[in-house]
Amino acid sequence: MSGLAPNGGLNLPGPGKRVRFTGSMRLLRHADFERVYKQGRRHFAAHMTVFYLPRGQGEGLRIGFTVGRVLGGAVDRNRMKRRLRESVRLHWPGLPVPVDVVINPKKSVLKVDFAVLGNEISGAFEVIQKSLGKRTT
Repeated sequence: MSGLAPNGGLNLPGPGKRVRFTGSMRLLRHADFERVYKQGRRHFAAHMTVFYLPRGQGEGLRIGFTVGRVLGGAVDRNRMKRRLRESVRLHWPGLPVPVDVVINPKKSVLKVDFAVLGNEISGAFEVIQKSLGKRTT
């Protein structure tokens, strides 16, 4: 049993347990982040900037988060990443197209209502899906 589901590769444990990001769902290498920044497209939202780049190979969506030191101390930066990860986890689009996404938050992510953050994440994924749909047709 692989634990991969048709909903974009989420590892779905038994009932009552949290859905977790697996290693294949995360953008980890510095070179991958740089490639998305340099060659990808951008979507600007009120509380974040989302960079995305279709991959030629692989499967599904990979996502990464970058929070620079200018946004605050380690506690604030880690809190921003936790809020973003949870929001992405709850609004995971399960795109079948291989695409890399990097989310770069603004300082306001710390104080914005979680529902607003979720709506922005969903909106960003819709924009990415529409953009990728235009490229494939």
